[in-house]
Amino acid sequence: MRRAPLLAHHKDVKEDIAESRQPVILFDGVCHLCNRFVRFVLSRDPASHFAFAPLQSEFARQRLGAVHLDSIVLAESGQVVYAEIAVLRILSRLNRPWPWLAQMTGWLPGPLLAWGYRFVARHRYRLFGRDEICALPQPGWKDRFLT
Repeated sequence: MRRAPLLAHHKDVKEDIAESRQPVILFDGVCHLCNRFVRFVLSRDPASHFAFAPLQSEFARQRLGAVHLDSIVLAESGQVVYAEIAVLRILSRLNRPWPWLAQMTGWLPGPLLAWGYRFVARHRYRLFGRDEICALPQPGWKDRFLT
């Protein structure tokens, strides 16, 4: 498997972020694309494998410290990964056919995958829009969000 971009050893990242009971997905709470991705994961994760927190939340601020991120972050099993690697790991834990798609996409050359992720991330507000404040989760999913 491809080497993951890690944050766990950054001096500002608190060690407890990767030690929570369940994997935590941190996302840009004002980004329409990121919010759609979260809803996509929620609807395909009936076992409630993941918890969620916006990067703008107090939960993320306390654990990431001064680290500024504008990508999807996955904290689990003592590791914190971000960007395309986080997305592939998330997809690999959802109901079928998403693990298969993650595996197929993982065969792409790393630099190409990283470039594609960075391109979309750089232009996501222009392409998909953004809100001024983080969206509130639907009542049925509220317990999956960390504050």
